[in-house]
Amino acid sequence: MKKFIKQAGAVLTIGALLAGVTGCGSQAAPANGSTAKSSGSGSSASSGGEIKIGLMADMTGPAALSGKEKLNGAQLAVDEINAAGGINGKKLKLVTEDDQGTNQGGVASFQKLVSDPSIVAVVGSIRSTIVQATDTYVKKTQIPVMIGGTNPGLTHAGDKWVFRARPNDNYSSKALASYITQDLKGKKVAILHDTDAFGSAGGKLLDQDLKQMGATVVSDQGYTTATKDYTAYLENIKKSGADVLGTYMTNSEDAAQMIRQLRQLGLNIKVAGSPSIIDQVTIKLAKQQLEGVYGVADFVTNGNDAAKKFTAAYKAKYGNNPDNYSSYPYDAINILANAMKKVGTDPNKLRQAILDTQHYQGAEGEYNFDKNGDGLHSYTVVEIKGGKVVPIKTVSFTN
Repeated sequence: MKKFIKQAGAVLTIGALLAGVTGCGSQAAPANGSTAKSSGSGSSASSGGEIKIGLMADMTGPAALSGKEKLNGAQLAVDEINAAGGINGKKLKLVTEDDQGTNQGGVASFQKLVSDPSIVAVVGSIRSTIVQATDTYVKKTQIPVMIGGTNPGLTHAGDKWVFRARPNDNYSSKALASYITQDLKGKKVAILHDTDAFGSAGGKLLDQDLKQMGATVVSDQGYTTATKDYTAYLENIKKSGADVLGTYMTNSEDAAQMIRQLRQLGLNIKVAGSPSIIDQVTIKLAKQQLEGVYGVADFVTNGNDAAKKFTAAYKAKYGNNPDNYSSYPYDAINILANAMKKVGTDPNKLRQAILDTQHYQGAEGEYNFDKNGDGLHSYTVVEIKGGKVVPIKTVSFTN
């Protein structure tokens, strides 16, 4: 399958490769009641004067800071929708469960949410490994689940109930490899990635794309989530003679820890990575040590009018800038709300209405859902300057 990359002044022809999903999915048994929802017409699953949407968020565990941003983004969307009159006269209610940032916690939180028959849709995890772990139960439950995990395989595994509110890593790896080889002039590149589903797939895609674009991958290392000491990995990168480090790190907290130790070791190397390395939690934790780091972002605060409006409202309510942890649930809930206004909460009608969503201007960009359930198809290359995320260029893709 041929894909085309459109970017300012350049067109790249690429081969599309779907990464294998290698994360450690939970084998927990299905929950009681996790069966298909009623497919009757209208708003049969909603109750009384409200419509419930479930939210899975890592409110505890190693990525709890990111989980809080996710909850904030989702709640902001709900508050705005209700302030504007709700959905066909009914208020929207957010029901949150803590997934603890783990596969087991993710399965448990999803099962608990869907045990409530009045939950009509779920905003799932941003972590691909958790999305993978819950997929079996999503198929059985048969209600729409909006995910933030970017492993390409998640929407290509035959589950028609999964929809992605972020661009996938077929796009991020190509945008990243293109910038490393063409703009940073990287010839010898080291890769550091998480070994979960997101990091393994992203690292593999980056390796393939870098080689296709003429670079040599001189080091390719995987670490486990929540690693505290990156010294051995960084020493290996130093010995490899790499001129650029490319990263696919799942947790922002891990990315900040790695950058701090890279600076302490005096490793003079350019760094460019997936979105976690340039998000607000990483900036907050790594501070000035993140200066000059490059990344690809699916959300930029001033990326479009919707992003600017979302950023202003978020900052007014919570006191800090949003990032992709908060923008994707914000968009996901607005997409669900728009679909429910048109067709009610019948699962099959709601699913089709999401697929029919085209040219929707969200905080993350313009949504045009394809047959696989992928809504977004572009990334923006950014740099950290003065503690801020500064856009460099946007790379868009068409299938």
